[in-house]
Amino acid sequence: MAASFPETAISTDRLLLRPLAEDDAPGLATMMADDLVLAWTDLPHPFTEEYAAELARTLAPAHRAAGRGIVFAVTEHLTQRLVGLVELRNTDWRLRSTEISYVTAVWARGEGYAPEAVLGVAQWLFEDRGFLRLELRTAAGNTAAQQVAQKIGGISEGVLRSAWIVRGESGEVVGGSRSDLILWSLLPEDLESPELHREGWHGDHRYVLRD
Repeated sequence: MAASFPETAISTDRLLLRPLAEDDAPGLATMMADDLVLAWTDLPHPFTEEYAAELARTLAPAHRAAGRGIVFAVTEHLTQRLVGLVELRNTDWRLRSTEISYVTAVWARGEGYAPEAVLGVAQWLFEDRGFLRLELRTAAGNTAAQQVAQKIGGISEGVLRSAWIVRGESGEVVGGSRSDLILWSLLPEDLESPELHREGWHGDHRYVLRD
């Protein structure tokens, strides 16, 4: 049987990262209809409520059970409103390494929710699950995703040339749509960097498990 992540929830100062529920389907469909989400992700288009319900009911649990990763719904503690989605994928259990991707709802951007959620997952991976490497891949034009990687202390390792396709309006792929990807990494020792302490990320946003 393949190694896999436990079904759990992660709590930070402002956020709860938990398993997806079918009740999340309307909020997920609305969040994924944004043009920036369409451009910078490989999520299905259109991302319907029916697909969102199937993701919560079948696809995400299968992804976790097969050992490929885990999907978290990100919600606000205060309102329980859906803030975003975080996914671990391409998990290598021998190397104790995995890749993280994240989406933030339009209304929640600029509030620091993405760095808080990603950092909470990183702390959980390193301190609770014994992982030794977390990767992030951001399209060259996706400056918001790059800022998240920088804020959590990620180290830019290089460029994967022409490794991504940027989708246009309605999901079509047009000429010149290929993009480079910037490869970032985060190791356990990176969370102890002085920069993170000065910014208040380390310590102020510690995760708490809610099994």
